[in-house]
Amino acid sequence: MTPSPARSRTPSAAEGGRRTVVETDKLSLTFETADGPVHALSEIDLRVEHGDFVSLIGPSGCGKTTLLRAIADLEQATAGRIEVNGVSPHQARLDRSYGYVFQAPALYPWRNIERNVTLPLEIMGMSRQERADCAGKYLELVDLAGFGKKFPWQLSGGMQQRASIARALCFDPELLLMDEPFGALDEIVRDHLNEQLLQLWDKTRKTVVFVTHSIPEAVFLSTRIVVMSPRPGRIIDVIETDFPRDRTLDVRETPAFLEVAHRVREGLRAGHSYDG
Repeated sequence: MTPSPARSRTPSAAEGGRRTVVETDKLSLTFETADGPVHALSEIDLRVEHGDFVSLIGPSGCGKTTLLRAIADLEQATAGRIEVNGVSPHQARLDRSYGYVFQAPALYPWRNIERNVTLPLEIMGMSRQERADCAGKYLELVDLAGFGKKFPWQLSGGMQQRASIARALCFDPELLLMDEPFGALDEIVRDHLNEQLLQLWDKTRKTVVFVTHSIPEAVFLSTRIVVMSPRPGRIIDVIETDFPRDRTLDVRETPAFLEVAHRVREGLRAGHSYDG
């Protein structure tokens, strides 16, 4: 029997023998502001397993980026539990367990691409030759071989974002956290980078948590899609997909793809019933 392209998922700790990379239990986060408390996240239960590509999707302000930042120890939860590789986000950051790709490339204009990519390695005290070797490896991985001596202003927006991905990968973290990295790019470039990112994920076997506002992007990239409600962010649905790892953009025209996209859209609509 052919498996359904989308199904609900009830995670188990030892499912298939896969290791849990990120786990949250009743995670909530409230910001204290001059105008009063802002409840960003409410009782988030989430498990991300090794090798997953998990997309967080929801309306603007629903807490997608806040959840990503909590995983990265850039925000602290006010209730509940969160672990990354079985330790606190703070310890995971000290252990360099993850790389983070921001919405903008955040490249230093006075450093060439090679020196931007290897900045984390420079901070870690790695030798110049080791840094150069790593730069060559990861620039080739993101299809930027030969651009190491260029400066950010000499590259297109898509190339700059690929350089920022190479920087996040250069110290070989297991987990890659990506905060809507292609949101500011035009559709043609975005489609191309989606394909490249999928190929990169397949080659490196990294675990990815990816924030997006785009339903087609979430469905195309993900092994699982986490649909979130408006603030305070809650998980409305978790959808697991069965598309092949070597899929191309052509999959977006298939009935299976459209079925998953429809379920994501329905989840987003249902989530607005929580909007007070």
